[in-house]
Amino acid sequence: MTRDAQFSETQTSLFGGDEAPVTPVPGGKTLPSYLRDHRARLRQRFREGGADALPDYELLELVLFRAIPRRDVKPLARALLDAFGDFNGVVSAPEPRLRDVSGVGESVITELKLVEAAAHRLARSRVLQRPVVSSWDALLSYCQTAMAHGQTEQFRILFLDRKNVLIADEAQARGTVDHVPVYPREVVKRALELNASALILVHNHPSGDPTPSQADIEMTDQIRNAAEALGITLHDHLVIGRSRELSFRAEGLL
Repeated sequence: MTRDAQFSETQTSLFGGDEAPVTPVPGGKTLPSYLRDHRARLRQRFREGGADALPDYELLELVLFRAIPRRDVKPLARALLDAFGDFNGVVSAPEPRLRDVSGVGESVITELKLVEAAAHRLARSRVLQRPVVSSWDALLSYCQTAMAHGQTEQFRILFLDRKNVLIADEAQARGTVDHVPVYPREVVKRALELNASALILVHNHPSGDPTPSQADIEMTDQIRNAAEALGITLHDHLVIGRSRELSFRAEGLL
């Protein structure tokens, strides 16, 4: 088989083929010219103008082309956006909820989760092994990318060395929609294992409102006290909401 044949849009998807029952192409063999032209135009606009040249539904179509190579994917893109609000909401949606959307199967889920994983890895690469002071905006962007659309609370710890370079980023715990168990002893123990000199705590609020609860404030004080007893500094605690974040340091809570 030639390379062109292996990657032709007329081939079956690597992840299960056409599963979406939307606007089938007559005969199922090749795309009609209007769909081929539409896909070519979208790709060209994306190459020339990047993501900003396309609205969410067209960017989503580009992702769906690979999962569903022989069907019109515009109706499915619209349905996904109706269900999850925007492009970020679609790619970060939990798999069970994605499956509730008519036309979504394994190949669509695989493509969406591949985009999500790539976004997380790219954002993370921009902050690891770099001083947090000079990459603070990138750090906030990474936290938003990784956590803003989570359906349950997640608690992460950013470990810094003596020069405030981010040496590790680890998920410490996952919880429910409004609670995550955190154990100060485990936080400090891990910091000692990594030879970290400072910490930044990060957790998300699935409700979208980053206002800290009293439990958040008390837990932060417990971790700060445990860390300071061992010479470890707690720089900040970030609460990630749907569209903004809150800094304990900026709010005078640390």
